[in-house]
Amino acid sequence: MSMALSQLSHSLENELKGAEDSEFPLKEIGNEGLTKRILRKGVTWQTPFSGDEVEVHFNGQVENGASLESSYDKGSPFRFKLGQCEVIKGWDEGVATMKKGERAIFKIPPNLAYGEEGSLPLIPPNATLIFDIEMLSWSSIRDLTGDGGVKKKIIREGEGWATPREADEVLVKYEARLENGMLVSKSDQGVEFNVSDGYLCPAMSIAVKTMRKGEVAELAMRFCYGLSQNSSRITELEGVLPPDSNLTSIKLELVSWKIVADVTGDKKILKKIKNLGEGFDRPNEGSQVKVIYLCKGEDGTIIESKGSEEEPFEFTTQEEQVPEGLERAIMTMKKGEQALVTVDAEYLCDYNNSKGNTANNKVLYYEVELVDFVKEKPFWKMDTQEKIEACERKKHDGNLLFKVENFRHASKKYEKAVKYIEFDHSFSEDEKCRANTLHLSCNLNNAACKLKLGEYIEASRLCTKVLEQDPLNIKALYRRCQAYLKTSDLEKAEADIKRALIIDPNNRDIKLEYKELKLKQKEYSRHEADIFSTMLSRMN
Repeated sequence: MSMALSQLSHSLENELKGAEDSEFPLKEIGNEGLTKRILRKGVTWQTPFSGDEVEVHFNGQVENGASLESSYDKGSPFRFKLGQCEVIKGWDEGVATMKKGERAIFKIPPNLAYGEEGSLPLIPPNATLIFDIEMLSWSSIRDLTGDGGVKKKIIREGEGWATPREADEVLVKYEARLENGMLVSKSDQGVEFNVSDGYLCPAMSIAVKTMRKGEVAELAMRFCYGLSQNSSRITELEGVLPPDSNLTSIKLELVSWKIVADVTGDKKILKKIKNLGEGFDRPNEGSQVKVIYLCKGEDGTIIESKGSEEEPFEFTTQEEQVPEGLERAIMTMKKGEQALVTVDAEYLCDYNNSKGNTANNKVLYYEVELVDFVKEKPFWKMDTQEKIEACERKKHDGNLLFKVENFRHASKKYEKAVKYIEFDHSFSEDEKCRANTLHLSCNLNNAACKLKLGEYIEASRLCTKVLEQDPLNIKALYRRCQAYLKTSDLEKAEADIKRALIIDPNNRDIKLEYKELKLKQKEYSRHEADIFSTMLSRMN
C-alpha cells in the first residue's frame, strides 16, 4: 500500500478532483473549511471519542506543493490520542468522523493546520494540507471519574450492550500493579463481589459498571482511587505493598455477572438472577403461577420446600398463599427464570408467626424457579358480565380477609374490585344497578379497612364517594363521623351524626357515637379554657 513520494502529489489531488458522480461525494466537516472524501467505507458504525488512542496510516502533502511524511514508508502506523492537541486541529476533527477500516482524503485549511506561521521548511505560511488517512483501529480511553482519577483503556471489546448495575454481583479476573510495574495482586480463577461493596480498591467498582461481558480493560488510577491503607482488602497484600502506596494500574476482565434486583427499593428483598427467563412478561395480581422453591435459614437449614419438576407448586398471586417477600420477588420474574431471593425480617413477620422454626431468622434465603404462569385477564378485555363477576369475586376475597383481620390486603381487594366496574358506560340497566350496589358496598367495606388501619382521611374520602351516590346511607355517615372524630374535625362529625339520627333515630351504634362526640367536645372545650387561662396569667 506504500506510495512513492514522487507520485504522492498527483495521487492525492486526483482523488480530490474525482468525478462529480462519485459514490462518495465531498463533504464539509464543521464550518471552518475542512473537507472529506471517503475512498473506502468503514466496517463498523462506531467512531472514536475524544481521548481515544487511534492508530492510522497516512500520506500527506501541501496543496500544489511539497510532499510530507508517510507512515506507509516508515512501515509502522501512527498513534495519537484524539482531541488532546497532539496533532493539528484538522486531524483531530477529521479523524473523529472515521470508522474502523475507513480510508479518506482530507483537505485541511490553514486555520486548522499551521496557520500564518507554517512549519518550515516544508510547510509555508497559510498552507492548505491534503492527507490520505486510513483508520486502522482505536483503543477507547475514558476518564471515568471526570478528574483523571480513573482512566480506562479498552483492550478487548465486550459482548452486547448491557453493563452491571450497582447491586449486581460480578465475576472478574485481574492483575494489579504499582507504578514501578510490580505485580501485587492477581486472580486468574476470578473473584466475585457485589459492585456496591467493591473489591481491592474503589477503581474496580467504578470501572466494572462501564464494562460489557467479556471486556478486557486497563485502568490507570491515582489519588484515593487506588488501594488505601484502610481498605478492607489490605490483609491479602500485607508484606507486599509498601506503606502509603496506591495501586496505579489494573488489568481487568469482566467474565460475567448476575443481575441483582432490589425488589422493594430499600434492599429488603433482593433477587439475584441465576438464569434469565423468556420474553418480557411477568405475573400480575391474580395470576396463576407454578413455581419450585427451597427456603433456607441463616445457618443454611432447610425450612421449607415446595414443588418439583414433575409437579410444581401452584398458587394465585396476591391471595396470601406464599410469604409476602417471596411473592413480591416472583412477580418480578419471567417464565423459566431462576433466582436466589433474600428476604429481610420486615417481610417475614406473618410467616415467622406461622412457622416457629423461622422465628430467629433475620433473613430467609429462597432458591426459586418460575416454571410457568397465566396472567389474569385484564379488565379492558372483559365483557360487562365478566367485569361484574370479577368485581364480586374480589369483593368476596376482601370479605374473607377482613374477617381474619388482614385489613391491608382486604383493602387492596376492594380497590381492585371497584376498578372493574368504575368507568364502564356499556352496562345494561340491570348491570348498572348491580354495579352501583357493588360500588357502594366495596367503598364502604374499604372505608372500614381504612379506619382499622388508622388511615382516617382516606376513610372519610371513601364515605364521601358513597354519600355522593346515596346521600341517606347510614353506614357511610356513621363511618365518616368516626373518621372525623379521629382527625378532630368535630363540627363535621356532629353534622354527620345528626343527619344519621334524623334518618334512624333509634340506631344504637349511632347513639353511642353521638355520646362519644359530646365527650370529645367537652374535652376540647376544657382544653381551650386551660389555654386561655394560661395566656391571661402570663399577660398579668
